[in-house]
Amino acid sequence: MQSFHITQLTDAIKTMRLKHYALALAAAVLALLAVVAVIKIPSASADAVGTPRTAVAVVGDIESTVLASGTLQADNQVNVGAQVSGQVNSLKVVLGQHVKKGDLIAEIDSTSQKNELINAQAALKSLEAQMRAKQVSLQLAESALKRQRQMLEQDAISRADYENAEATRNMARADTAALEAQIEQSRAQANKVKVDLEHTRIRAPMSGTVVAIVTKEGQTLNSAQQVPTIVKLARLDKIQVKIQISEADVARVKPKQKVYFTLMGDSSHSYHSRLQVVEPVPESANQEGAAGGGTGTSAVYYNGLFSVHNPDGKLRIGMTAQVTIVLGSAKNAVTIPLAALGEKRSNGHYAVQVINNGKPEEREVRVGVRNNQNVQIVKGLKAGERVLLQDGPAPEASSAEAS
Repeated sequence: MQSFHITQLTDAIKTMRLKHYALALAAAVLALLAVVAVIKIPSASADAVGTPRTAVAVVGDIESTVLASGTLQADNQVNVGAQVSGQVNSLKVVLGQHVKKGDLIAEIDSTSQKNELINAQAALKSLEAQMRAKQVSLQLAESALKRQRQMLEQDAISRADYENAEATRNMARADTAALEAQIEQSRAQANKVKVDLEHTRIRAPMSGTVVAIVTKEGQTLNSAQQVPTIVKLARLDKIQVKIQISEADVARVKPKQKVYFTLMGDSSHSYHSRLQVVEPVPESANQEGAAGGGTGTSAVYYNGLFSVHNPDGKLRIGMTAQVTIVLGSAKNAVTIPLAALGEKRSNGHYAVQVINNGKPEEREVRVGVRNNQNVQIVKGLKAGERVLLQDGPAPEASSAEAS
């Protein structure tokens, strides 16, 4: 019984010793971690400050660009209308049909014009017959006056008889001149009616594609109020792109700059051209009919125009284009991040910190084309050299340097 109690006491003592050792070990571990933490604090602070950020000057292509949205429209589109009134008897084209200049588009009922032409030609013939009679009368008056002059020289007649013959001749001349004027007027009227008759057959004024049919067969047209449109023709082998350039970018955009665009439905293919026109007044002024007529509460955009060939017909009127205007570009240029540029010097150059033997040294460089991320180094830096990136925002690019 006593032996049993001694054994229990021994086991209890062992258990207490193990707990003591465990507590001591845990305390030692905690102390060691505290020491390590104290030692690591300066290192963490250095990491917080961070190693200076650097970048390597590389060779590549760089572009300075302006983005704009555009709409495709026909380079040349005309409304083919009717110059005479009447009912459309027949249409000779269908939507999407390609026609050549002079091809028949539509026919208008020509009954009225034919009747007018008959009447005009008859009136002209009547006046011409009267003219022949007047010419005979004039010849008789000329002959009578000639005889009267001879007789007056021989004192065979009185002076009054000669003057009467002269007056008769003059009246015949006047009647003939008045009739000539009437004939000219009648001839002009007959020609007008003849042209109106020709206008009943509507022909294509140019080669192109029928992009819209406005008037249907059987519809009556009234050309007295306005020229009614029958169809719309457009040349689709060449497409014009109309883009909107924001007022923030328009100062850097100029005609003849390179442009390229992609379509919303096909972003993998680019179409290239050159900017032709930048309109001098914003689109809002054109809409309101007065230059500078804007409310000031909405964005201001200026229209730009350029054309691109469309031989395969993939480009369609009304498509939306994502347009890039190239302000400046450089091939195989030495470039660095824009954040590496320091202050701008009075000579237009920039200061750059170049890493040499692990230490930064200041160097002056001349820059060229730049965009929102990178800048071309024209002089002062070679490819492969490492530069220090500046803290804070990169310096602003002037419009002259950007282009």
